[in-house]
Amino acid sequence: MNCSAEKASRKWPDGAFRRGGAAMVTAAAVLLCLSLSVGMQAEPAEAARGTPSFPWDDLFGTRPHRAHKVVRRSAVPLPKPRPADAPAAAEPEPPAAETQPPAEAARPSEAAKPGEAIKPGEAVKPAEAARPAEPLAPQLSACRQALTEEIAIAPSIPDIHGAGGCGGEDLVRLEAIVLPDKRKVALKPAAILRCKMAAAVADWVRTDIAPLAQSLGGGISDLDNFDSFECRGRNRIVGAQLSEHGRANALDVRAFGLANGKSISLTDRSVPRTLRETVLHSVCARFSTVLGPGSDWYHEDHIHLDLAQRRNDYRICQWNVYDPLPQVAPLMPAGRPEEAPPREVAAKSEGGKADAPKAEHDKTEHDKADDGKPDARVSDDAAAPGSSVESKPQPTKKRRQSRRL
Repeated sequence: MNCSAEKASRKWPDGAFRRGGAAMVTAAAVLLCLSLSVGMQAEPAEAARGTPSFPWDDLFGTRPHRAHKVVRRSAVPLPKPRPADAPAAAEPEPPAAETQPPAEAARPSEAAKPGEAIKPGEAVKPAEAARPAEPLAPQLSACRQALTEEIAIAPSIPDIHGAGGCGGEDLVRLEAIVLPDKRKVALKPAAILRCKMAAAVADWVRTDIAPLAQSLGGGISDLDNFDSFECRGRNRIVGAQLSEHGRANALDVRAFGLANGKSISLTDRSVPRTLRETVLHSVCARFSTVLGPGSDWYHEDHIHLDLAQRRNDYRICQWNVYDPLPQVAPLMPAGRPEEAPPREVAAKSEGGKADAPKAEHDKTEHDKADDGKPDARVSDDAAAPGSSVESKPQPTKKRRQSRRL
C-alpha cells in the first residue's frame, strides 16, 4: 500500500483543512498589523481628548459611538419678573458660625463660670471636655410634687428593693398630717408608705376624721399606727403571698387620739355604734381593701387599709360593727312572750320523757327473769295442783358464767 503525503492528501480531506487554517492565521495577523498602525496614528488625537485608545477597539467594537451631528441647544424662556405688589420674601438667617468674626471663632474661650452655659461657636478647653458631666437630679413624681409640707410632713426616702418583690419606689416617711387650720396630727410611730398611699391617708384624716373628731371635743391629735411597711407574707404566715405591707402599700390603724387626752378605739364596742359606722363608710369609699373585726381573727383589734389594684377595680370591705355589750349580764332568761306559738314539740318531748321511767322498769324486770330467777306469778301457778303450766328448767352455772362474759 502506498502511504505517501501526496496520496494521503488526495485520499483524506485533512490536508485541505490544514491549508485553510494557515490562511486564516495569516489574515488575522494582517488585520492586527493594520489595526496597530491605525491606532498609532490616532494616539495623538485621543491623548488630546484625554480618552485612552486601544488598537483593538475598532476590531471588537468597544470604542464609544461618536455623534454625527452637532447638538443644538434650544432657547429656554426666562421666568417672569416678580410683581411689585407681591410680599417680600423672608431671607433665611445666617448660621451663628458665619455671623461671628473669624478672629473670635478661632480664639479659645475663657473658662466658663459655674452655672453658665457655653455660647455657640466658642471652643471648649481640653480639661473641660474631659471632665464628666454632672448627674441629673431625679425628677419628682406628680404625687411627690402634690404632697407638700402644707398637707403632710413626709420626707422622701430611697427606694427599697428586697427579696421576692418586697419594697417599692417613690417612698416617703409619713411623720405627721397638717390640717387645714395648720394643726399637726402625728403618726405614732411614723409610717413608711408609698407616696400615693400616704396621700390617701392624709386626705382621709384631713377631710373625714378631723371634722368627726372636732364634734367629739378638742379635735384629733394623733393617729395610732399599728403597722406599715414590713417585708412579710399575708397575716405573717411563712410562705404566704406577699402582703401589701411588704409593698409599703398598707396601713393598720388601731385608734386615734383627741386633744382632750381621750382615745377612740375603732374596734371597741363601748364606742358609739354610729361613730364606728361613720368611720366604716369613710374608709370603704377611699381604700380598695378594708379588713376589720369579722373578716378573720387576724384583724379583731385593728383596721387594715391598703390600695391594692385588682381586676375590674374589685374592692373588699369586711368590717362588722358589733353592738355594744350589755352593762349587766342577765341572770335568768327572759320570759316567753305571749304572742309566741304553742310548744307542741316541747309537749311531745315531755311525754316521751314521762314514759321513759316505765320502759326502763319493764326492761329491768325482764333482765331479772332472764337471769334464772322465776317470776312470782309463774311460781305460784306452777305450785298450784292441776296447773297446766310447766316449770322451766333453770340454767346451769356454766351457762350463767358464759352470759356474764
